[in-house]
Amino acid sequence: MPFSAEHMQGMEAEPAAAELVRDFVNTRDVETGTDELSSPAGLALWLRLRGLAGPRDDATEEDLRLALALREGLRAALRRESADLPSLPLAVEAAGEGLRLVPVGDGARAGLAGIAVAAVRAPWSRLKVCSETTCQWAFIDSSRNRSRSWCSMRVCGNRTKTRAYRARKQGSRRLQGSNTDTV
Repeated sequence: MPFSAEHMQGMEAEPAAAELVRDFVNTRDVETGTDELSSPAGLALWLRLRGLAGPRDDATEEDLRLALALREGLRAALRRESADLPSLPLAVEAAGEGLRLVPVGDGARAGLAGIAVAAVRAPWSRLKVCSETTCQWAFIDSSRNRSRSWCSMRVCGNRTKTRAYRARKQGSRRLQGSNTDTV
């Protein structure tokens, strides 16, 4: 299914682009070890449900390999680490007074290219990955000063702060001698 001009204009909206990137990165739940993209069929379904592939488009093992590389590259980028991204079918197109990236072709690879285009358009100051190492869930920071560190203060923030508190408490304990007198 080739990308229509209407579809790409809809992708230009920053919130939609950020949500697509967040949802794609979150197809792998680091904490539980589950993965929505565990097979080519799972990838094809995920892309179809988001309008990034047509109803008859299938994915191959190579498409799945590209998807996983793209996803983990984006997760690394959200951690503000450098990341290598796979080559995807993209073209540069004149748009008004500037240029824009557009996916080329159809099928799973074009859908993955659409995710890459969304990543370029997304507001990266708002896109983050949870700083709790056991979580790594992508989220959109909606705080006014963009200072959120965790996907959820109730869960991940609480875990991190409790761990730090316990470490401080353990470090502040002094070794005490025996309470019995020896002669």
